[in-house]
Amino acid sequence: MKTIFLKLVVLLVVLLIGSCQNTKEKKLTEVPVTVLDTIRLEPPMDRLLVKYSIDSLKTKEDLDTFNTKFSNRERKTIYALNRIDSRKVWAGKQLVVPDTITSNLMDYTPFPIELGMIEKLPKTVIISQRIQAFALYEKGKLIKWGPVSSGKKSTPTPDGLHYGNYKAKRKVSSVNDNWILPYYFNFMNFEGVGTHQYSLPGYPASHACVRLYMDDAEFIYNWASMWQLNGNQLKRNGTPFMVIGKYDYKKIKPWLQLADSMEANDFMESELQIIRDYVKKYEADPKNFEQSSPVEGAINSVS
Repeated sequence: MKTIFLKLVVLLVVLLIGSCQNTKEKKLTEVPVTVLDTIRLEPPMDRLLVKYSIDSLKTKEDLDTFNTKFSNRERKTIYALNRIDSRKVWAGKQLVVPDTITSNLMDYTPFPIELGMIEKLPKTVIISQRIQAFALYEKGKLIKWGPVSSGKKSTPTPDGLHYGNYKAKRKVSSVNDNWILPYYFNFMNFEGVGTHQYSLPGYPASHACVRLYMDDAEFIYNWASMWQLNGNQLKRNGTPFMVIGKYDYKKIKPWLQLADSMEANDFMESELQIIRDYVKKYEADPKNFEQSSPVEGAINSVS
């Protein structure tokens, strides 16, 4: 009897050891998910899971209730989510409002936290006209996003891979001398298109430039790199500005669609493909890398 018991104990130990080895082998052979040419589809652990609803400020009383219900800090977040500034809120306005409100706009980003396809690019500005928002990435990691107002229907911001050229803390508009553009950063030299501070009405409204909040315009002004020139010849491109997507004037505003679908503002596969194409163009352009001698091509309209 004692012999049989000892055999059973030995057999049990062998089975346990084998099970542990199989578990270790499984763990060793699991391959972690990478983002070399995709985005993280699951919500990041540090991103809030929120639900959105539509607040229709039908009357002046509704507007007063809104201003009383939410603090200045909370209203600032709501304004950013609706691509407006405080002067554009009045009775009759529809606003999308999250059920949890923080002062960190990154908690509500419509952009992926990591974008592997641009991880080799030191810095990248992505401007989505479809959702009227910008994103700043450093080696594929999102560091900042915010609302924009891009070019209106008759003067849209040109899609494409552009580069940061020159900048000015204060620029007078070439369209109207009365329009002062703080923290201007040009990314289309000959067309005179760039980012700068100006009013955000909650839809595309500019003459092709990309309007931003003051703090966002100042951040890009200090963060992005300008071109490098040798005389009037372009030696090296500045930070890439990738403009993608089309704003659909016939549909409900994309951020208002969040009340029905949390994915309403996410990248479309077609937009991801456009970014992949931009990356290929970036990598094929020698002006994005150190040059031993100036690259041919005169710059005739440096401002």
